[in-house]
Amino acid sequence: MAMSCKDGKQPINMDNGKYVRYTPEQVEALERLYHDCPKPSSIRRQQLIRECPILSHIEPKQIKVWFQNRRCREKQRKEASRLQAVNRKLTAMNKLLMEENDRLQKQVSQLVYENGYFRQHTQNTTLATKDTSCESVVTSGQHHLTPQHPPRDASPAGLLSIAEETLTEFLSKATGTAVEWVQMPGMKPGPDSIGIVAISHGCTGVGARACGLVGLEPTRVAEILKDRLSWFRDCRAVDVLNVLPTANGGTIELLYMQLYAPTTLAPGRDFWLLRYTSVLEDGSLVVCERSLKNTQNGPSMPPVQHFVRAEMLPSGYLVRPCEGGGSIIHIVDHMDLEPWSVPEVLRPLYESSSVLAQKTTVAALRQLRQIAQEASQSNVTNWGRRPAALRALSQRLSRGFNEALNGFSDEGWSMIGNDGMDDVTILVNSSPDKLLGLNLSFTNGFPAVSSAVLCAKASMLLQNVPPAILLRFLREHRSEWADNNIDAYAAAAVKVGPCSLQGSRVGSFGGQVILPLAHTVEHEEFLEVIKLEGVSHSPEDAMMPRDVFLLQLCCGMDENAVGTCAELIFAPIDATFADDAPLLPSGFRIIPLDSGKEASSPNRTLDLASALEVGAAGNRASSDYSANSGCTRSVMTIAFEFAFESHMQEHVASMARQYVRSIISSVQRVALALSPSNLGSQAGLRSPLGTPEAQTLARWICQSYRSYLGVELLKSNSEGSESILKTLWHHSDAIMCCSLKALPVFTFANQAGLDMLETTLVALQDITLEKIFDDHGRKTLCSEFPQIMQQGFTCLQGGICLSSMGRPVSYERAVAWKVLNEEENAHCICFMFINWSFV
Repeated sequence: MAMSCKDGKQPINMDNGKYVRYTPEQVEALERLYHDCPKPSSIRRQQLIRECPILSHIEPKQIKVWFQNRRCREKQRKEASRLQAVNRKLTAMNKLLMEENDRLQKQVSQLVYENGYFRQHTQNTTLATKDTSCESVVTSGQHHLTPQHPPRDASPAGLLSIAEETLTEFLSKATGTAVEWVQMPGMKPGPDSIGIVAISHGCTGVGARACGLVGLEPTRVAEILKDRLSWFRDCRAVDVLNVLPTANGGTIELLYMQLYAPTTLAPGRDFWLLRYTSVLEDGSLVVCERSLKNTQNGPSMPPVQHFVRAEMLPSGYLVRPCEGGGSIIHIVDHMDLEPWSVPEVLRPLYESSSVLAQKTTVAALRQLRQIAQEASQSNVTNWGRRPAALRALSQRLSRGFNEALNGFSDEGWSMIGNDGMDDVTILVNSSPDKLLGLNLSFTNGFPAVSSAVLCAKASMLLQNVPPAILLRFLREHRSEWADNNIDAYAAAAVKVGPCSLQGSRVGSFGGQVILPLAHTVEHEEFLEVIKLEGVSHSPEDAMMPRDVFLLQLCCGMDENAVGTCAELIFAPIDATFADDAPLLPSGFRIIPLDSGKEASSPNRTLDLASALEVGAAGNRASSDYSANSGCTRSVMTIAFEFAFESHMQEHVASMARQYVRSIISSVQRVALALSPSNLGSQAGLRSPLGTPEAQTLARWICQSYRSYLGVELLKSNSEGSESILKTLWHHSDAIMCCSLKALPVFTFANQAGLDMLETTLVALQDITLEKIFDDHGRKTLCSEFPQIMQQGFTCLQGGICLSSMGRPVSYERAVAWKVLNEEENAHCICFMFINWSFV
């Protein structure tokens, strides 16, 4: 039926066969009903006609057609809006790429010129004398005249001179060729990427540059980026000591900034900075910074105890308005972190531009994208928390961990004697500010007795185990290293009543239940609640165990990301779990020291039980281990905090020291099991693509599929069990097997299956079948299960399931079939999810 839909009006099919338009009153009434119920049933439509007299002369069929057309217009409007947004984004990205291409062409031209210069210079070997009256220095593939700074002072004119020079140098890095930038490994540009990220090559210090699109206005972007404490996790403090307005409408600020040390093996860094904010002639907003040094004769800042004065070379942000809304942003971070001041083993951490890019440059882009996404979505999560509140909780966890790890005396920390061994450092903090921050005075109306906080910390060097692999294991197998009784003790010290959180359970791993709270837009960071079921903190409580809840921050689980720090930080939460709930963070930080050399594969997973029990039959190890046996180094820092009564200090210190030592021992054991070199020296460990059990299972899966469905599962003509398993492992659809038990658990999955569930072969066996389906999916599966056992297979319609991280996954359709062994007995049930994708 063809109809006119202009101005929201539609014709009515009257009894005389003629069409007339709806009256404005009728359209208004229908629109009001549409917003209440966009898809009313037949009964509901008849009810609408009865309840609304103005619609009494309209046939129910006509009402149905109006709602159909209205839904169609709404869908078209949303699609048009989406396409317009995509078009604006692609247009802006194209402009950005053209500018980047122009910059690269200029850099190529300059390199060609310098290549000719060097060639001519080397040919003129007869000119042995050197004219020092006009000397030039060539670095980073460019000619840099020796800087001749004019006299500087602390007057407004002198500071403005430094500011203008900083602006010029920053722009030459952001959009020019002052620094040779090379694409950062693992960061692929594209419309859906976080941006174009590059790192410096051959220049002083370490540098990173990024450009991208964000859905925020330039002033809002500048406001967020200038507030470093809100997004830069390593930033301890930023003090604005002076603000000077400039004649061009800009501002000059003198800042003192402190950064936490990432490990216990190095001091923190501080900066004495000048920050210049101005608007260019084309309307672009610029915020640039640089360190103030004595050579500039500007204002000075004396050294501060426990900090090494680092230098920030001209850096900053260039923010331009984008057509259609949003901003195009260029970020440059360029620093000299004084690597001479740390042990030699840690110097790669301070000499790596990739580490700087991940910790600072990419972190700034992620913060902007996260805030932009939150602004366009619902303001409240399914936990009743605003996204900003959840981000604040993540920031508090990270900041509290950094505070404990650094243990600055001006925050009340002091070191107490050790037991003759230097492996674990014990600090105590009894300052009122610390205790007030923990809100330990009253909980649920009862006074708490804790009067101090103790921190046990240590660092250790790890060899040949990727941080992401180790962190994932620590997260999913807490029972391998943690003592639940001590977790219960730590929880009892900061809360009285049990926590009564409610949420959707997405994973159960060895006695712990993971409840998701939030994740970042790139899913690089997860905030979750860990429920430890039925634990007690003392023999007296053994008869009445309680559930313990921990707020946990997990980040850095991407094995392919270069320079990424992996962290697992957690804290017991009180009964209310308010936004300002007391947090006493503990956890792990694993920092790669060979960022440029790591080449770990995303397929690397490991069944730890098989590594710890060498020689057990049927064990599966990770794939591609033999291909990733290169040595990698990382430093792990461990810090655990405990609230305690002052008269219990010696007892708690002894307990904490022994606990951290036991954790170190467990981590070393786990790291050894996860090490690729361990696979070659222990006969019981082989990759999944090489175990006879896995090859046999793959053959059974394919044979059963062919027997029940009459077609081949694998398109290629694979011959031999090893070839069948390899083809099955790399199949594009998610294939996974579950056991025939009262509560089926997954026993095998190919790579696509692991990706879909966002898990590993380690944790796969802890995921039950019912956990990945919603209520509708579980009901459908229960109704189809008898058919699987009788007929041998069934086909399921498309739907939604959940990954182990709680992310919804859509699939076009699914097939389930019974897998038979050699004796024709049912061995397991196999599922294949076709054309799946994250929603």
